[in-house]
Amino acid sequence: MNREHHKWYSKDLNKDMDLLVFGHAGMPYIVFPSSRGTYFEYEDGGMIRAVADKLENGECQFFCPTSVDSESWYNKNIHPHDRIVRHVQYENYIINDVIPLVRATNSKPMLGTTGCSFGAFHALNFTLRHPDLLNYCVAMSGGWDQKQFLDGYYDDLCYFNIPTDYVPNMSDPWYLGHLRDHVKIALAVGDWDICLGYNYEMAKMLGSVGIPHWLDVWGEHEKHDWPLWQKMARKYF
Repeated sequence: MNREHHKWYSKDLNKDMDLLVFGHAGMPYIVFPSSRGTYFEYEDGGMIRAVADKLENGECQFFCPTSVDSESWYNKNIHPHDRIVRHVQYENYIINDVIPLVRATNSKPMLGTTGCSFGAFHALNFTLRHPDLLNYCVAMSGGWDQKQFLDGYYDDLCYFNIPTDYVPNMSDPWYLGHLRDHVKIALAVGDWDICLGYNYEMAKMLGSVGIPHWLDVWGEHEKHDWPLWQKMARKYF
C-alpha cells in the first residue's frame, strides 16, 4: 500500500504541518482527526488496516492532516474569539494547502471529507461551509454544537462555525443549491453512541432546509469507539 509522509510550512497557521497519504488512487477523502488528534491517528486507530484492500486496489485514498484543536477549540489560554480565529486559519490551511495536494496527487475530480467524533464535526462543518469544494461527507459519531468551548462568548464567527445554529437558518440559494445537487452527506452513529441524539437532531435540521442526507444508525449496541468506526469504514469507503 502506498504511504507517504508530507511536511511543509503553512502560511495560514504559521507553522510546519504534517500529513499522511494512504493509497494511490480512487475517491480522495480529507480525514479530519478526532479531538486534538494527529496525522497518524487514523492509522493508529485501525482505520487504514480496516480498508487496506480497498486502498491497495485503488478504490479510495486518504489525506490525513494533523489538527490544531489544542490551539483553537481546546485552548483555554486565549480568548474564545481567538480560538475561533485559529479554527478558521486551520480551515484556510485545508483549502490552501491540503486540497491543492489532493488535486496534484489524485486525478479524480470529486472530493470527500470524513472524520470520527470531533473529526466528524470538522468534516461536516467544512462541507456545509464549502459545498463547492466537496462532493461527499462521511461523518461518524459526530457532535455539532461546540458552544461548550466558548465559555459563554458568541459572535458571528462563532455562529457560522456551529452547525446546530446556522443550519436551521440556511436560505442562501447558492449554498443550498450546491448542497442539494452536488453533495452527499452520511451521518453514521451507533445505537449506544453518546452522540446518537446529536445525529437525530442534525438529520432533522438538514431535512428542514431540504438538504439531502443519510442518517445511518448502527444497531447491536454499537458504542462511540474505533471498533465501530472500523466497521463503518468498510461500508462507506
